[in-house]
Amino acid sequence: GLITGYFEPELRGARKRQGPFNVPLHVRPPDLVAVDLGRFDADLKGKRIAGRVMQGRLVPFHNRAQIERGALRGRQLELVWVDDAADAFFLHIQGSGRIRLRDGTVLRVGYAGTNGHPYTAIGRELIARGAIPRERMSMQEIRKWMSANPAEGAKLMRTNDYVFFRELTGAGPIGAQGVALTPERSIAIDRNILPLGLPVWIDTALPTEPATAYRRLMIAQDTGGAIRGAVRADIFWGAGVRAAEMAGKMKSPGRYWFLRPRGQAPGS
Repeated sequence: GLITGYFEPELRGARKRQGPFNVPLHVRPPDLVAVDLGRFDADLKGKRIAGRVMQGRLVPFHNRAQIERGALRGRQLELVWVDDAADAFFLHIQGSGRIRLRDGTVLRVGYAGTNGHPYTAIGRELIARGAIPRERMSMQEIRKWMSANPAEGAKLMRTNDYVFFRELTGAGPIGAQGVALTPERSIAIDRNILPLGLPVWIDTALPTEPATAYRRLMIAQDTGGAIRGAVRADIFWGAGVRAAEMAGKMKSPGRYWFLRPRGQAPGS
């Protein structure tokens, strides 16, 4: 299968909108309703949607373009303001990060939900367009393309879902299991296939020249919009320059073995 990586980015921000800090990160709106469809129909196990209730009916929540045009304006939902729309977009993809405020303090933010719209694999779309060759695809190449094509990049970003955040205190970032993630020990998996908390032995390669074997024990502690399939994992690399480099370039073939107590049946 495919083994990729993610990390905890650091952005520049301010508590109030001022100067270059004009891109908001929003907290979860109180009218956003998340629905686990498996609770209503066993055939829909693992399927989830989100929306808002209007006149007694659940309807889709505002999409990214509508939110960027001000659909949430005036509702006091802005958690913090950052100075770069592309940075904010990649923070949405990573799901958590650090915001370095003007006074030097750091605000840590974590995932609080999405607007329920589909996740779009930007890299896959750019490969299909012929904008970036498959063999060169990385987060760094995507950012380079977006810097060179700002109008088209903004249009492409608006096809994606929209993530809401919450302020975190203490250890972090927090994964889907509800515990702090550990660099190079925590992975995101498809929770429709594997349960959270499961030990998983990874056998893959680092995105180095030449490729370096990478084998170690991980714990399934997170999920992600792009993490789908039986042999699919996303390694959490932590924060900093090396973490960004590894997470941005890693798309390695790999295998994994999941461990369970002897004598315990799968799924029990």
